[in-house]
Amino acid sequence: MPDYVVIATWPFGQTAVKAAAPLLADGKPALDAALAGAQAVEDDPTVFFVGYGGLGNAVGTVQLDACVMDGKTLACGGVAALENVRHAAAVARRVMEKTPHVLLVGQGAQQFAIQEGFPLETLLTPESVAEWEKRRPKPKTPDKPPEGHDTVTVLALDRRGRLGGVCSTSGLPHKLPGRVGDSPLIGAGLYVDDEAGAAGGTGVGEEIIRVGGSHLIVEAMRAGKGPQEACELAIRKVNQVAVRRGVHPAQVSFLALDVKGRVGAACTAMTNFQYAVGRPDGVQLLKAKELEPEQ
Repeated sequence: MPDYVVIATWPFGQTAVKAAAPLLADGKPALDAALAGAQAVEDDPTVFFVGYGGLGNAVGTVQLDACVMDGKTLACGGVAALENVRHAAAVARRVMEKTPHVLLVGQGAQQFAIQEGFPLETLLTPESVAEWEKRRPKPKTPDKPPEGHDTVTVLALDRRGRLGGVCSTSGLPHKLPGRVGDSPLIGAGLYVDDEAGAAGGTGVGEEIIRVGGSHLIVEAMRAGKGPQEACELAIRKVNQVAVRRGVHPAQVSFLALDVKGRVGAACTAMTNFQYAVGRPDGVQLLKAKELEPEQ
């Protein structure tokens, strides 16, 4: 049986990996470790796309999306458009554990969080407000596809050979209030199954939703493909759909982890996706393979 492995999106994924690895080393469950990793990033105000310090929507309100999934049982939970609660991923886990539902949104998600003892707080910081203003769409400019943004997705394999995953984000800056991307949607931003593998996404959620990205990758691994090949398959699908729609390829990245501890990652062109990998021998920051659209 492989030793533990944890992977997370983007350079700040190193924060997540370093928080998760000691728990895995102590024999803790994969989902516990993945959640601890995601929460470490949610607490970091210098990460403008996750949790505290996240960038606001079109009216300046921070609305968080998150989900969690356990690979053994396929238990899962999510929250979307959650306001004034920092630890969206932890609330998503409570949805999984305390309710018969998979997804709670908006005021319902916030009320549930309050009932579960989560404090209300402002998620804005002076720095995030300044960054939000800097990114404000300019008037009278041609419409452009939405730019990608950074989501923290953490996938973990524990010493019992079980998988767990967490995805958390504040979503696209200046999005329409109530917009929901891939991050809280099981099968889009995250999917985990001990019988096949785990996968997660980051980037423009609408493009990930269109192809059912994470579920597509896990099913490819179930069919015998390795994590790298499965991620590349999903990115090719994103590129194909972009060509069919007549738009430029979006900024989309995927990463995956299988039950043997093998990892993979791929992204669309010009995304420059990096991801962190943690094993007993240390933490690495790796660059994903970029795939151009096929002509």
